[in-house]
Amino acid sequence: MLREGKASLLLVDDDPDLLRLLSIRLKANGYAVTAVDNGQRALASIGHTRPDLVLTDLRMSGMDGMALFHEIQASYPGLPVIILTAHGTIPEAVAAVKRGVFGYLTKPYDADELLHHVERAVTLHGGTGRTGAGQVWREDLVTRSSLMEDLLAKAQRVAAGDASVLIQGDSGTGKELLARAIHRASPRANHSFVAINCGAIPETLLESELFGHTKGSFTGAIADQRGLFVAADKGTLFLDEIGDMPLALQVKLLRVIETREVRPIGASRSIPFDVRIISATHRDLAHEKETGTFREDLYYRLNVVTLRLPSLEERPEDVPILAEHFLDRLAPRYNREKASFSPEALELLVKAKWPGNVRQLYNVVEQSIALCPTEVIPQTFVEQAIQVEMHEMTSFEDARKRFERDYLTRILKLTRGSVTQAAKLARRNRTEFYKLLQRHGIEAALFKADVK
Repeated sequence: MLREGKASLLLVDDDPDLLRLLSIRLKANGYAVTAVDNGQRALASIGHTRPDLVLTDLRMSGMDGMALFHEIQASYPGLPVIILTAHGTIPEAVAAVKRGVFGYLTKPYDADELLHHVERAVTLHGGTGRTGAGQVWREDLVTRSSLMEDLLAKAQRVAAGDASVLIQGDSGTGKELLARAIHRASPRANHSFVAINCGAIPETLLESELFGHTKGSFTGAIADQRGLFVAADKGTLFLDEIGDMPLALQVKLLRVIETREVRPIGASRSIPFDVRIISATHRDLAHEKETGTFREDLYYRLNVVTLRLPSLEERPEDVPILAEHFLDRLAPRYNREKASFSPEALELLVKAKWPGNVRQLYNVVEQSIALCPTEVIPQTFVEQAIQVEMHEMTSFEDARKRFERDYLTRILKLTRGSVTQAAKLARRNRTEFYKLLQRHGIEAALFKADVK
């Protein structure tokens, strides 16, 4: 039985006797072990078993240990590799360590030294631990995707330090869930996790929320407020949608991060704080930096480590387990002892497009269980839920474009194609109105001919 907190290992050796002895030794010490006899099988196994560590022989027929290491490094960066080598190839093993191999062991190996190397590699590289308390930090992130497992392994390693983290990913991928997971895996886990959406709050109010204010410092300031930097002291501050923060406020944020002190609005003294900053955005901040809409110095302060959450389209294997997970969570809320999807309904979920990502899938599952009166949810209810959700999931940008196009069309119909009158009704000058028409590909002349 795998011990709590122990990790999964992949052994690679073309010597069947040594492979068997290594497996027995490591299994006896609580590790989950997969053993294969060549490099090609090792690569195939990694994609399936997601090991925390690879131990491979250096000299093997076909793909040798170094070739396997380079393949692993290219496809699974961060996965530690230990080389097993005979005395005659020690110089090669030492050279391998300089190229990124975690370490090497000589044959015949010493059992205690083997266990020490394995434990050290797993500890330093954030071995996930497949059961028990080792998984609590990431329990909200349900996945079987290799992309997600790679990301979570990086997240756990990053959590052990104190570097600022920038999480990038499309809307609905779970950026706040990942931020909370990093906080739970960090030494700050017993202190506050404070989150704020920088794009959902007006600039003046956002400054007050972040930095605090004193009573009477502005209209409506009826009491002192300490601000989120101080509220998150010793813990983690999550700045969601940081890319939407106005430039003027970016300057103030940069100064606060650099000095590790915050002065509330209206106060004469600064307050020191100790927080870890995790930020997130769906925007391409590197591009925003180049165009001048996001400060370069702030970008590098926040972007010490970047983690990119894959979209649900990039991890389709997660759709069925996420759907079942959401169903289990939602069933008690709708007074169901249990609920499940029919095979046809589950197949439809897997084949569907999810532009709204995990959040959209959750909404579809909830709509399905809320409307379906039976324990087994058939395909028809899922179809209806997807159609409703797709209608409701229109992005802000798409909704604005549709409104502008419809508005311009109606006003041109009303003025029979007169741009002068239409601009006057819209309270825009002619030049600006023409630009709006060009943006939406609308020709005013068509409305002059449309007179009945």
